[in-house]
Amino acid sequence: MNTTLTLRQCSRVHSLRPAVLDFLAPSTLRHSASRQYNSSAPKQFLAWDQNSSEKPPTNSSKPKYVLNQQQREFLDSALRVNQAGELAATLIYTAQTPHVVRSHPHLRPLMKHMYDQEAGHFSTFNRMIAKHRVRPTAMYPVWQAAATFLGWSTGAMGREAAMACTEAVETEIGSHYNEQVREILSWEADAASRGEELDDELKEMLTTFRTIRDEELEHLDHAVENDAKEARPYDPLVNAIRLGCKAAIRISEKV
Repeated sequence: MNTTLTLRQCSRVHSLRPAVLDFLAPSTLRHSASRQYNSSAPKQFLAWDQNSSEKPPTNSSKPKYVLNQQQREFLDSALRVNQAGELAATLIYTAQTPHVVRSHPHLRPLMKHMYDQEAGHFSTFNRMIAKHRVRPTAMYPVWQAAATFLGWSTGAMGREAAMACTEAVETEIGSHYNEQVREILSWEADAASRGEELDDELKEMLTTFRTIRDEELEHLDHAVENDAKEARPYDPLVNAIRLGCKAAIRISEKV
């Protein structure tokens, strides 16, 4: 397949994508019940802290929406899960690439393109985790080993299996980001009903989640275009990977 066509930004939305993807989305963790979500952030972000007496400077006449404890815990969990998921993605592509490009050299640019995007996502969430003092998942070593094995094994099974792996992972990850975005959009709607608006940093986080979600779903399209559905056995492989992703997400939200 022509590399240029393979790497193009897919304009269509694959039928496997959730029907509500236009709303965007992902997930969760807690640090300490008494910890302020962004207690070390610059003063303009103190509206995130429900207990703060500081009034953040703003160019808007609308008051800022103040997150409650449950919402701050949701964002903690979201950042923790997203960081873990992007770590896993980079490891999967790292392990798959040697197998895939050995027999299909024309796919090297595509594999690099997808890896580079995942590495960028990982760096983004590393910065967010550090900035907001969110504890990474304690399952890090397990996810590292599992992702490396998944990438190596599906790569060894051939191009189709490697692409089926990407399809399965990105289907779950895209849906998860979508859930996160819809949650934050619900806060935005609540804020609007009160004559308030989201903090600028939270707006930026929403934009980041949307952008990363779109890039993850681009990977899903690339996988399907490169014969993911020709993998054998397709259904058992994809279903097992999707189940594993769901379990990893739920565990990382809490642990």
